[in-house]
Order: sequence, then C-alpha cells, then structure tokens
Amino acid sequence: GTVVGFPLGANTIETKVYETIDAIEKGATEIDMVANIGAIKDGDFEYVKKEIEEVHYSCDGKPLKVIIETCYLTKEEIKKMTEICNETFVEFIKTSTGFGTRGASLEDIDIINENKNDLLEIKASGGIKTLEDAEKFIEAGATRIGTSSGVKIMNGCDCDHCKCEK
Repeated sequence: GTVVGFPLGANTIETKVYETIDAIEKGATEIDMVANIGAIKDGDFEYVKKEIEEVHYSCDGKPLKVIIETCYLTKEEIKKMTEICNETFVEFIKTSTGFGTRGASLEDIDIINENKNDLLEIKASGGIKTLEDAEKFIEAGATRIGTSSGVKIMNGCDCDHCKCEK
C-alpha cells in the first residue's frame, strides 16, 4: 500500500486520483488517502466527501483508508468525518499519518465508534509503541494498528531505547 495526498491532504482531487491510479498500476493493493485537512477545518465537507468518493472510485476495488489526522480536528469534526466515511463506503477511517502533533488517542477511537456504521473499520495509527498500547486500541475497536514499533512489539520488547531481539 501507499499514501496519497501526504502529508496534509492539500493536493487537488485530480492529483489524488492520479496518484491513486498510478500507485495501483504499479502494484499497490491498498491506498491511504490523507483527507484535505484545510477543507475540513474550513467546514467544506462537500469538497471532502467529493474527494473521498473520487479517490475511492479510482481504487478499482482496492481498500481505501481515509486518514483524518485527528490531532488537528475537534470532536465534532471527527464525528463528521466518520459520517462521511460511512456515506462513501470506504473500508477504513485512519486516525493519523504519524507526522502530526500526536498520534491516535483512545478518545478518538471512542468518537469514531460512536458514529461509525458496521462496515467501517478503524486503523489506529501513530504513538502506539508497546504491546499494551496496541491491545488497548484493539479492545477499543481498532481492527488495524499503524506503528513504527511493530517489530519491537512482535519481538516482545518492552523498552523504549534498545534494538533488542527478545
């Protein structure tokens, strides 16, 4: 998989569609699209919905994860983005790119869960560094975890500083 519209989703819809088609032609099997954060903050949810619809259509049946970068959004904006993801039938809503001011929070997951339909899955991403963290997000409803600590977690390492191979 790959990301389109990175890092703040400010690319035009046409650019995101091109990036999506190009990535799939080159072998991508999943697309992570950063929703236009500026448009969300401006309350232009029609634009955001249109871009999600067009990118999703361009995925040619491959899963689309819509990254909403929760660290920049209010609770109401997270709720609205969850509703848009429901309406556009994307496969996943994803909390963050990992490059924002913070990663996923359990509160983000709670807001999404309160507003999502049964089809929409949640990918909690960013700031998840331990097996305990990952388990908390899974228990809260995340079906996927995005972390740069995956190898450490799978190897059972619980420290923050080493590269041990436990």
